[in-house]
Amino acid sequence: NILPPDKLTKATDYIKEMVAIIENLLEKNIAYRSEDGSIYFDIKKFPNYGKLSGAKIDMQKNNASGRIKKDEYEKENVEDFALWKSWDENDGEVFWETSLGKGRPGWHIECSAMSMSNLGEQIDIHTGAVDNIFPHHENEIAQCEASTEKKFSNYWMHNEWILVDNKKMSKSEGNFYFLKDLTERNINPLSYRFWVLMANYGTRVNFTWDAIESADTGLKRLYKGFLELGEASGEIDRDYQNKFLELINDDLDTPKAIALLWEVLKDENISKENKKTTLLDFDKVFGLGLKDLKKTEIPEEVSSLAEARLKAKQEKNYALSDKIREKINSLGYEILDTKEGFEINKL
Repeated sequence: NILPPDKLTKATDYIKEMVAIIENLLEKNIAYRSEDGSIYFDIKKFPNYGKLSGAKIDMQKNNASGRIKKDEYEKENVEDFALWKSWDENDGEVFWETSLGKGRPGWHIECSAMSMSNLGEQIDIHTGAVDNIFPHHENEIAQCEASTEKKFSNYWMHNEWILVDNKKMSKSEGNFYFLKDLTERNINPLSYRFWVLMANYGTRVNFTWDAIESADTGLKRLYKGFLELGEASGEIDRDYQNKFLELINDDLDTPKAIALLWEVLKDENISKENKKTTLLDFDKVFGLGLKDLKKTEIPEEVSSLAEARLKAKQEKNYALSDKIREKINSLGYEILDTKEGFEINKL
């Protein structure tokens, strides 16, 4: 349920635009050439450098030099960052012949060129992970605002990491998972989304199988409650809609918005029809697939097994009852005991 972007961009299609920004910075004397022909941004010429991350220049020396060393950039001042890397034999076939000379762009300038070309010189929201704040986003701000003399982005939204068993995801740790790992355990992949929404995007969270199984149970409960509202739809409850918008507009407060979803479902003062329409309105943001839900037709074989299991339980033949439950599970269904007898759900 992720909406595709209107446009996908590739950095190598924007070399001319990168060159234009760099030439502008050279003309303004904010960028300079090194002895090997590479071009660097002089952060001393940009007084607001560090305003996003709060980093100080003497703090940046170790951080920046680590990044530069990794990217194999040579530079006069460790605080400055590369806009254009002059070609050398280690680059092999990776180069472009431009007015700046033979070389390749620095990794920060790529994002600025694509953003400014497609969205204009100013944008409303810029997203990214917390590890992009410094130096990448700090450098984007510097080169964009120095070039245009306008504020680059009005809002920055940085998501925190998702740990797995309190460790960073890595193949060496064996804690690197894919959505297919959920489906192999009969867990709806949307349960992962449901779990993520229960924490603010700026909060570091820890993935465990117990947590995702609990989220899967919660999502099934939500689906069941939604389906019980019937087929007809009514009107959106404006009070709940306003509460929802207030929460979503408060730094995307999805945990409270999810709590509000349950509040709507339990509210006995709203008709089922209006509840359904209100929840569908919420789900335009959540993307939990409510509009596509349909009551599951239970196969006759599964229904017969469930009846046989109920009879075995009534006769206190628990070994047979457990065996039948396993058979039902193997067919892709689960059986839940209720006061009235049982309930069958698709896994």
